[in-house]
Amino acid sequence: MIEVRNLSKQYNDKNVIHNVSLKIEKGKITSFIGPNGAGKSTALSMITRLMKRDSGQVFIEGKELESWDKKELSKKIAILKQSNNINIRLTIRELVSFGRFPYCDGKLKEEDLKYVEEAIEYMRLADIQDKYLDELSGGQRQRAYIAMVIAQGTEYIFLDEPLNNLDMNNSVQMMKVLRKLCDDLGKTIVLVMHDINFTSCYSDYIICLKNGVIAKEGTVGEIINKETLENIYEMDFKVEEIDGNKISIYF
Repeated sequence: MIEVRNLSKQYNDKNVIHNVSLKIEKGKITSFIGPNGAGKSTALSMITRLMKRDSGQVFIEGKELESWDKKELSKKIAILKQSNNINIRLTIRELVSFGRFPYCDGKLKEEDLKYVEEAIEYMRLADIQDKYLDELSGGQRQRAYIAMVIAQGTEYIFLDEPLNNLDMNNSVQMMKVLRKLCDDLGKTIVLVMHDINFTSCYSDYIICLKNGVIAKEGTVGEIINKETLENIYEMDFKVEEIDGNKISIYF
């Protein structure tokens, strides 16, 4: 489990994240939602040690974040940010192999190759694995980066807007893969999401951020309803149940 206590971050005297406390349960998909500027990506970055926090504590498996050795932490948590810029020309397979670096320091062993191949298959990239990243569509490139994270073989996976650059079909396939990683392999997945309906259909738990604080958190049933969504986003919503899923209508 990951526990966050009183996390705060300021920019130019503005509270981007203020006194946020939460728990991330193992083996579930937890999604952060909220309007732009709510602090979702900032919270994710601090929880994963990519960004320095002004105050507060983060405990992973009961051990404070700053006490983790960098390499050991890389074997426990993986994160993919919104923007990923690599300045060298790589094929998909070479990129995915980077996920094994915490284990092999660049010298891939048989076990590492197994993880790489499984990740490529998971993300349906086998037929194009030798293509270079600059030859790919935005959606293919995003899937390649997700495959790299999967190859890292961590228990916790943090993804900041994983549906960026994906069309509807690829977005569905992406969410199905994440659900499968959680249900079949016991991964704990934390997402920053903008699409309310994908959040509703694939999450176990939802944390709503607004103005740098947690406005509400709970199960899908507790969050995906007209009153809560209108309070979070300050716009009109209609929520219908379709095939057991709560679907939001807004325009």
